[in-house]
This record gives sequence, structure tokens and C-alpha cells, in this order.
Amino acid sequence: MAKSNAIIIKPFGEISLSPLKQHQLLHCKTIFLNMSPERLAELAVSRKEGVTTSTGALMCDTGHFTGRSPKDKFIVLDRTTERLVDWGEVNAPFDPGDFERLHRKMMEFLAEKQIFVRYAYAGAAEGHRRSLMVVTTLAWHNLFSYNMFIRPENSDLMQFQPEWSVFCIPEFQANPKTDGTRQKNFTIIDFTRKTILIGGSAYAGEIKKSIFTVLNFLLPVEDGALPMHCAANVGSYRGLKNDTALFFGLSGTGKTTLSSDPDRKLVGDDEHGWSEKGIFNFEGGCYAKVINLEREKETQIYDAIRSGAVLENTRFLKNTRKVDYADASVTENTRVSYPLYHIPNVLQGATAQHPDNIFFLTTDACGVLPPLARLTPEQAMFYFVTGYTSKIAGTEIGINEPVATFSPCFGAAFLPLSPAAYTEMLGKRLRTGKTKVWLVNTGWVAGPYGTGYRIPLPYTRALLSAVLQKSLRDVPFRPHPVFGFDMPTACPGVPAELLDPAKSWSDPAAYRAKAEELLQSLEKRAARFGIPKSAQVEFSAP
Repeated sequence: MAKSNAIIIKPFGEISLSPLKQHQLLHCKTIFLNMSPERLAELAVSRKEGVTTSTGALMCDTGHFTGRSPKDKFIVLDRTTERLVDWGEVNAPFDPGDFERLHRKMMEFLAEKQIFVRYAYAGAAEGHRRSLMVVTTLAWHNLFSYNMFIRPENSDLMQFQPEWSVFCIPEFQANPKTDGTRQKNFTIIDFTRKTILIGGSAYAGEIKKSIFTVLNFLLPVEDGALPMHCAANVGSYRGLKNDTALFFGLSGTGKTTLSSDPDRKLVGDDEHGWSEKGIFNFEGGCYAKVINLEREKETQIYDAIRSGAVLENTRFLKNTRKVDYADASVTENTRVSYPLYHIPNVLQGATAQHPDNIFFLTTDACGVLPPLARLTPEQAMFYFVTGYTSKIAGTEIGINEPVATFSPCFGAAFLPLSPAAYTEMLGKRLRTGKTKVWLVNTGWVAGPYGTGYRIPLPYTRALLSAVLQKSLRDVPFRPHPVFGFDMPTACPGVPAELLDPAKSWSDPAAYRAKAEELLQSLEKRAARFGIPKSAQVEFSAP
């Protein structure tokens, strides 16, 4: 190991160096510690990691991996995880000895190299906050981490002690034959060492989602709080009191788009916790898809793409530095990260009261679900644990068009515990509060993918606005003949024939058959977790 003679570059004098010593990082050549976003962007450009766009944002490529690689994510099997983790395809076990050797090899790999270190927090609520150290070899990854995690006050950095450490080294590739990985790329979480190793992939989403996975384990087990893959905002309409709304859904279902409402304050766009006191954001920024982004449709996201933001895998209009958001030549999963303060109406403190409304955003590739349905608590449990939606092109490797999938809790890829545990926690929250739950189809109408068409965004916005403004209070609802939930018969700004999906299909019999087929699939999946469709069930937190 090289001597501890690193050159440490930091924006001001008093920043704790003890975390660097604990992880033997002082053998690196140069350590850029908690650099400003402006300096990180400059370094990224000078190191040829990216280029500057016409709006001042940084544009970078993620290389071979343009999405997450779920099959290459592992959790170390040890005393902490052996009994609690829901082992299987989502949570693959990793040997502690292999982790120790791989960690040592990665630290040796960093010898005499430049690294970027970021101290940060995950969790806006102090009682549920975890401190982090993120170590990267790319300047733009450190800028991404600045955007996505909560930024400590300068006074906090003087004696900062991270609980968790993340090492993201895209240049380091594992040897599957000797290192215990599936491929050369990997993301490995060790709950005993409180360390995450990421190698072989430059897709920045691996950093963000590895911490989300950690919180999905720690919050229920240690804190009794429910972690959620959802966006959140608060607002008031027509003199009504402030209300909190949650938007559940996988990437591409509209969480970021629909929660970015100029009439409501944004809490966050992707990851939140629900404690006994209310809702809190995990993050300090947003990570939005930008394929086909238009200012007229998504003004807040478009205007947030300025100096400090990081675009991934986008391309320019010819002979300009203006981004061509319609260009999917690299991937459909083009993205941008930006800090929450780029949003003009963000909620300061990123905490809110218990939700009044919850929306399950489902991109229905079958085209049989209505644009809006009202759920009972029992139905909410059923649709939460099944998590029916469609994966959108580009969010994972090999996904090139919408593919129907069942992702329990609308985030199965990030759940270390059994989906039943999270579902029971949600059930307890719903039964002790007055939260209303709605199923929202942001997918296809008038037929399945390839036959029908995707419901226009303005219609979805109109439906959500009607709920939040209580405009549906006097509107008659009728039960769906197959699924049993209630559908509104009218909504301002939405054609009545779209509210009942059967009426938008040219063949009613084909519609009924497809709906019954989907229901049977849902019931089979719910039964795996012991959650019936409508029976009364007693719930308790894990």
C-alpha cells in the first residue's frame, strides 16, 4: 500500500479527515473533498468526462451501461441479513470473505489515483437520517451525488462521521471466476461493514438506488418507518388546507412529471419515508427521464436543466450545444439529475404531514385499466403488493419497449425484505388515517400496446387535479365489472368515453377477456404474499 501522502483539495479548512483515514484513502494521489458543484463541473470538462450544454448543464455518457443491472446487485450474507432478507432473484447473497477481498482490491486499485469524496445525508427527517461518504473516481459522479443526496451544513462537516460508505469505481472490473460476481460489473451491499461497492458500471443510478436499498432495510427494521418508491408534493386549492399527495410508480410511470406541479410544493420526486410523524424525503435532488422532454409539457423539469444539473446519454442538435431531447440514439433512458433548489416551489425541509391522497401510477400495457379508479384499503393492499405496471424502454438493460411486469410495492428491485412486510406496514398506516388511495393508468387506452394509444398527459393531469381539488366529490362513481373498484363517470377536461376503458375498445368481448386475464394474474401474485383481494386482514409492522 502506498504511503499516506495524498494531496487533499477542499473548499475550506475545517472538514473532518477521519473518514478518509478509516478507509485508508490517504494513499490516493489527490482527494477532492466536498468540492462545489461549479468546481466539479469544471473538473469533469477538463478531464473530458463531459461537455457543457447551451443552458450550462453538464452532459455526460455512462458508457456500456445506460441503466441499472439488477441481476448484478448483491447483499452480503451475514448475521445481520441471514434471517431478515428475502433471498431470491432480487436479493442475491454474497460471501463475506469475497466482499472483504474485493474491497481490499478496490482500495489497492485507488492507490496513486485522483478520487472525489462527498459527505452527505440520506433522509430529511433527523430521527431517520443516515450519514454517507460517497467516493468516486469521476468528477461528474460526485456532482451527481451532490445533487441527489442531502447536503450538510458547513458546520456539520467539521466533525462529520459517515455511517455508510459508497465506493463507485467504473474502471474497476471484477473477475467473476475469483471474485464471486456474476459479471465484471457489480453492486454489493454489506450491512455489517456498512459499505457499498460499485464497479464496472458508470451508470450513476446505481449509486442512488444502492442507498435506497439500504434504507428499505434499515427504516422498517430499526426505525419502524415505511420506505416508499414514490414522489410527494403538498398544496392547497380554493382555500382548502394544505394536503400531502404521494405518487407511487416505477421509472417511466410519471412520478417526477406528475409531482412537478406549479400549483403545489414539491417534497421529492422518487424516494420517501412514512413515519409516525409524517412524510420525509430521502434525497436532496431529482433524477428525471428527459426523453422527448418539452418545456410546454414539463416546464419545471425543463427549466431545472441549468448550471449544476447533469444530463446523461443525451445528444445535441446538429452544430449546436442545444440538447436534442428527442434523440434516443444512445438509449431511451436519457436522464438528468439536479438539486431540489432548482425547483422554484420546492418545500423547504422536505418533510410533510400524513398523506391525504395516494396515487398508484400504473403504466398498463394491456390497456384494460381505467385512467382513474378509487380503491378501498383492502384493494389498495392488493394493488400495492402486486405492483402491476410496465417497464419502460431503457430503464433496465434489454428493455426496448413497454413490457408488462409485476413489481411488488412498485419497487421490487430495491426491497431487501419480503414485499408482504412493506404491504402490512402500508395497511397499518391506511387503517389509522384517512388517506384515500387511487389507481391511475398512465399507460394505454383503446387497446393494448401496439393497438391502442398512451393516454395523453393533460388528461392524467386533469384527473389528478380533480382529485386534489375535490372536484369529484359530487360525481357519481360506478364499479368496474371485473376489477370491482369504483370509476368516476365524469371529470372536467377528460372525454367521458375514456373513463370507462371498455367503451374505448372496439371489441367489448376482447376487452373483458383481457381484463379477466390480468385479474387472474394479479390474484395469483397477491396470494403468494398472503394478501387477499378484499378480505379483512389484520396488519402489523415487521
